[in-house]
Amino acid sequence: MTLAASAFTQLATWPDLAEVDPSCGIGRALASAHGEIAHFHSDMDVDLYLTARAIRRFEEHLTGASAVRIVPGSHWVALHLDVSGDIDLLMTLVSLALQAQQAWPVPGDGPRARCNDQHSGTLPHKHLSGS
Repeated sequence: MTLAASAFTQLATWPDLAEVDPSCGIGRALASAHGEIAHFHSDMDVDLYLTARAIRRFEEHLTGASAVRIVPGSHWVALHLDVSGDIDLLMTLVSLALQAQQAWPVPGDGPRARCNDQHSGTLPHKHLSGS
């Protein structure tokens, strides 16, 4: 089982999440009662809706995590799942995303934008191996 498949299986058991069709039409998605939370686009890539406020609040931590990529102007962050520890990070961020959505509406979050899978402005992902 891939890391993304394992993470999806775990998250699908959370009582506040349900599988839905992704609004971008790519992969699989999970949503809460307030809207989509995660898009699993491949065996290694997940987009997570955090809200602009949550991204601003935790930006230093997010940019410090090698698995996380931030797209300027997006309310979604991209996670690249390389190692099992990235699943732990994803679980933490999904919990944060659920909390952020419960605070809806928050000024500056505006209407939902599409996920990052179709954005070309994703900041480069740095691998420890240098590739």
